[in-house]
Amino acid sequence: MPRLLNILTSKPNCGPVWVAFVLLGISVLNSQAKIVLTVPQQVSLSANFFSQQLTISWFGGEATTFDLIILRTEFNETVFYNTVPAVMNQDGGRHQWTWTSVEPLECTSLSVKIRSRDGITKSEWSEPQILKGRDLPSNSVQQVYPQDKVVPVGGNTTFCCIVEEGNEFRDFLYGSIKMNVKRLSRRSYVTTAVNQNLSGPTGTNVLCRLKNKLNGSVIFVGYPPLPTNFECITNDLTSAVCYWDGGRVTNLYAKRKTSYSINKRDCPDGKCVLPEWDGNWTLLAVNPLGQYSLTYSAELLHRVVPVAPVNLSATDDAWNTTVNWHWPYSSYNTLALLCQVQLASHNILLRNFSGVGLQSVFLPHLHPNTKYRVQIQCGSLNHFLKWGNWSKEFNFTTKSYVPEAPDVWMFVNRDNSVRVMWKPLTQWQSHGVLTGYEVTLWSLEENENQTNNLSPKDNSLNLTDWASITADKKAIASVKANNVKGMSQPSSIMLGLIDDKCAPLAQTIYTSSGFPLSWQHSDNSTGGYLVEWCEAVCTSDCAVDWIRLDAGSTHVSIKDSIVKFQPGVRYNFSLYESPSVSPVLIRRWQGYIQELPPSISVNLEINQQDCDVVLSWEEIPLAGRRGFLLGYKVYRVNNFSNFTLLDDLSPEMRTYTVKDLSTSTYKFTVKAYTSAGEDTGGTAAITLKQCADGLILEILTSLGIVTLLLTTVSCFCYKKRRWVKKAFYPDIPEPKLPGDWSRTQSLICAFQGPMDVKPFPHSMVHIIEKPEWDFSKDTLVIIPEEEDYEGEGIGDEPVDTDEPQLLRYYNQVVDERPIRPRFPDSSVSSSSSVDSANTDVTYTGIQTSHSSLVFPSDSQGFSEGFQPHSGLSLSSRNKGEGYHPQMHSVTLGGNLASPEPIVEPHAVGSEGYKPQNSWLLDSPTEGDENSPAPSLGSPTSVASTQFLLPDRERHEEKRQQPSSAANWFTNLLSSAKP
Repeated sequence: MPRLLNILTSKPNCGPVWVAFVLLGISVLNSQAKIVLTVPQQVSLSANFFSQQLTISWFGGEATTFDLIILRTEFNETVFYNTVPAVMNQDGGRHQWTWTSVEPLECTSLSVKIRSRDGITKSEWSEPQILKGRDLPSNSVQQVYPQDKVVPVGGNTTFCCIVEEGNEFRDFLYGSIKMNVKRLSRRSYVTTAVNQNLSGPTGTNVLCRLKNKLNGSVIFVGYPPLPTNFECITNDLTSAVCYWDGGRVTNLYAKRKTSYSINKRDCPDGKCVLPEWDGNWTLLAVNPLGQYSLTYSAELLHRVVPVAPVNLSATDDAWNTTVNWHWPYSSYNTLALLCQVQLASHNILLRNFSGVGLQSVFLPHLHPNTKYRVQIQCGSLNHFLKWGNWSKEFNFTTKSYVPEAPDVWMFVNRDNSVRVMWKPLTQWQSHGVLTGYEVTLWSLEENENQTNNLSPKDNSLNLTDWASITADKKAIASVKANNVKGMSQPSSIMLGLIDDKCAPLAQTIYTSSGFPLSWQHSDNSTGGYLVEWCEAVCTSDCAVDWIRLDAGSTHVSIKDSIVKFQPGVRYNFSLYESPSVSPVLIRRWQGYIQELPPSISVNLEINQQDCDVVLSWEEIPLAGRRGFLLGYKVYRVNNFSNFTLLDDLSPEMRTYTVKDLSTSTYKFTVKAYTSAGEDTGGTAAITLKQCADGLILEILTSLGIVTLLLTTVSCFCYKKRRWVKKAFYPDIPEPKLPGDWSRTQSLICAFQGPMDVKPFPHSMVHIIEKPEWDFSKDTLVIIPEEEDYEGEGIGDEPVDTDEPQLLRYYNQVVDERPIRPRFPDSSVSSSSSVDSANTDVTYTGIQTSHSSLVFPSDSQGFSEGFQPHSGLSLSSRNKGEGYHPQMHSVTLGGNLASPEPIVEPHAVGSEGYKPQNSWLLDSPTEGDENSPAPSLGSPTSVASTQFLLPDRERHEEKRQQPSSAANWFTNLLSSAKP
């Protein structure tokens, strides 16, 4: 029982909970069933085509949010769909919302529908409302939108083109750029220009091109206004003048430009005058792209800027003046002012003056007879803001005064004459109009003076006709300047020749600041320095300029002055110490503003010297060098104008020698050169003749070579004389004499009586000639046997004296050349053929070792007893066909001058053998007519040892006779016995 009771008591506790939940759900369903959303009613559309905005209004009941959809009517394309909040107009109870379209609203028709929404509960869509576009069939013309729109730089703009009915769309152009297009309806096309750049002053053209027509629009791309520097000042202490800067250029002009206003008062650009000082101002700038405002506030006395003074005047004086002016406002009389005076003449000077109501200033330290220009500007002294405007320029001229002393210097001309010079006084220095110069000269040695009056245009005086001035004989020159007010103080200088050789000379190079000159300062120098410069070829009237420097100066740069620097002209610079007392030249320079190639070529002369060519030329004049000469280049001109450099000479050289040239034509060119290049060159040509030294040298060389060759051959032959003699001239065997024949016995036998000669049985010798005897010889000369014409060497073997001596006779038929004598001093020679058949004659009854006998010196006694018989003959046994030698008889003794004539054996047949020789008789007396043979020297027999070959004879006939040189050489070799 108790368990059951527990269960029963638990049931009543669960029931109420479920009942509560059920009741809550029913309550919620009942509340929802009571909310009903109404459909928006009376929807209306309002379009702003300029701003491309569409305003939609409707009645929507209690709903606060609405769904809005916008469609392109023709293609039913959704343009916009979103849930938007709508504000209810309390007066009419209408809801309103504005939509901005990307495309112009004129492009195509749009449909708009709205429905109410409350959470997930929404009403039905309202009836569509249509905004008609310009692409309706009723509007058939071509159109482009938007027209003349102004857009900011960097923005995007969409353009649409409505095509004309019946025409065909081609393309869209933005400027010159072809754009991408999109079709919105049957006739409408759109394109979008993004990130647009600044357009020109007249805008950018947008063109819609159809098949046969085009239309377009203009777009203006610029900036909104942005003015700066806005401020307001006062000029008269009453009104306000406001200024500002327009800032960046908006690029919008005409009706689109920026308009300005201050405190709602329209103002022109940049400046606005307000009649009263307000103390606070607001500037507003507006243009189609936007607006911008600035504010400014200030106190009156802190913003005072005085106006320009008027009615300026001056009181003239020589060295000062007073300038007066007036103010246009009386309020300035109590205003503390600060004024600035600008004084301009040769230069511009600014001087400040201050005071209350300032109206005049005093200007000291002016120059006489000088025209000045004056301008004045002023500002507030206590609260200076800025300078006011400059007054109009006022001109005045100071009064004249006596001139300044001229700057005097002397110049030594090239002819050592002295020229007194002074710098012309400028208008600043003359203090008035010059009337002339007065030059006074004092000679210190001669104690005399002379005064010269010169015109204002003169600035020098030559002293060539006045006095002789040297380094020891000096003078003083004094110069004064005159004008309408009087004469200046004199300027004097000591005149004298200056030695310029002792001063060192250097080169200076021109720079942008001029010719730089520098030197070492001398502690002894107290009178300052003077630098003089002129052209290096300065004449008596050339321009000379100088500058005076302080005593401590060590450098200076010389620029253009009255000496106008020109390229290619050399200028001399001289530094003098103590120029006012006694000038001393301490340094010199030379330089060019720009070096050029020489303008004058060398005058080239060419001459031949032996086998060499000598080139010479004169120095180029200084005016034609146009630079520092670095040297001369010598060229040889080849064919086709090719130049071959021979040498590069120093500037001091004036001659050049081209050596060892052969006989020909040569052309040479010499060019002088500077650092800027070479000149055109001087050219000369020459044709070389045969030089005597060369010819003599060739002859001497040839003779030397020949002499050396002959000496070498002679030495060789002398060294090898035995070999040469044996090879070319062998010894011919001497005749062999039987018995012991000494010299004494030979002489005794020769003078005791005749000797019998036994002839050979086969031949007889008919003596037809008696040779002359050389009585100074004590021996009988034997003519050696020669085997042939060339000679085959002579043996050195001893002669066998036991055999009779043999004398060889040469056949006259074969050759008639003379037999070579054995000794050079032999007076007897016979004509024979060297290689002909020969006949040996054996001498009998003679005791001698030689072939020639020397008789006693008593030639007279001997000649008286010796009478050779010219008719002596040896008859051949063969009746005219035998041997018929011919002898030339020689008469000895007193009849030597008239030898008997030679008897020619004409009776002998021409076919016989006819040798010819000269013989000496052995007996001092003529032999008996009946004697079979004469005395000593007669041949006893003639034996031929060689066959007479016809071929050999013909061969030997072609050989020439040996020359005397060959005979001499043969004798030389023959005498070379050991």
